[in-house]
Amino acid sequence: MATAPRPRTTTRDPEEVTRRLTAWLAARLPGAEAVGVRVPESNGMSSETLLFDIEHPEPPVRACALRLAADPAAYTVFPVYDLPRQYRVLRLVAERSDVPVPRVLWLEEDAGPLGAPFLVMERVDGRVPPDVMPYTYEGNWLHAAGDTERERLEAASVGLLARLHDQVPVSEADFLAAPGGGSALRRHVEAQRAYYAWVVDGLPRSPLVEEAFDRLDALWPRDEGETVLSWGDARIGNVIYDGFTPAAVLDWEMAGLAPREVDLGWMIYLHRFFQDLTVGFGQPGLPGFMRRDNVEARYARLTGHAPRDMDFHILYAALRHAVVMLRVAYRQVHFGEVAVPADPDTLILHHASLRAMVQASYGN
Repeated sequence: MATAPRPRTTTRDPEEVTRRLTAWLAARLPGAEAVGVRVPESNGMSSETLLFDIEHPEPPVRACALRLAADPAAYTVFPVYDLPRQYRVLRLVAERSDVPVPRVLWLEEDAGPLGAPFLVMERVDGRVPPDVMPYTYEGNWLHAAGDTERERLEAASVGLLARLHDQVPVSEADFLAAPGGGSALRRHVEAQRAYYAWVVDGLPRSPLVEEAFDRLDALWPRDEGETVLSWGDARIGNVIYDGFTPAAVLDWEMAGLAPREVDLGWMIYLHRFFQDLTVGFGQPGLPGFMRRDNVEARYARLTGHAPRDMDFHILYAALRHAVVMLRVAYRQVHFGEVAVPADPDTLILHHASLRAMVQASYGN
């Protein structure tokens, strides 16, 4: 399977980061040393992650992961990286639910030590379904698993959403509310419109994205449903699994307040995104895994809430993903890795499926 080159994610010097991290750690844990500092193979395209170990007679933990706000010089995916906000989300989820999240050790809000704010968490061992090459493609542990094992992983993953939505009091998550007036869903969508405007500022606009926003308005739910703490990036590629059981839920930078279906739509569509890509390259993928009907039914059994208006929410997921993909593509343009085509919509990897959704011709 051919894939686009990974965008450049950092301009920081790894050796300099290692030296400064060691100095910072020693000031908080006298006699401690950061060793084995490294970037994981699965390092994301937004915030940066570093892995390291602590050498100390009595460390709070030995294996750590450091989440570093994105380097502005790397043409960031998002306009703001609010590490204190992520810290609060992790603490809230840990304290008010049984959803497994990494234990947070330190939050550093001063950009001085490493050039950007960061938080340090306990590193959780396990395995993550890969994005490159996608887990739907042959040659990885999830694809090689049996149907029963994948079903166990699917059920447990949907269970994460059910427990998050049911257990965390939304009244304690008001710091996640998007700006503006109106319902949580209205604010959520308006924040995405603002994000799109930021992505295309001074660059070619996407007619397809704008058509998709119009289609959302036409499909708007009559009853928007209950507001919950929304993970935001709810997909299995953001979960560390111990075998086929979730051990840690990662990547909370897109967390917010929204109806339950926003996370469900994202989980369903992000799998379908990889499945569609895989089929497009002549592979069968995993057609029986993470099917929309199964995910919705599992969620309903676990919560007593029957998902509704899912055409709207899956379109919204595809639209949100399209704006992110457009930003990633424009970052590749910025670093001279690709050129802007005559049709900017083709920069969106899933433009065909998004267009089919806008035209109401996309199958389930």
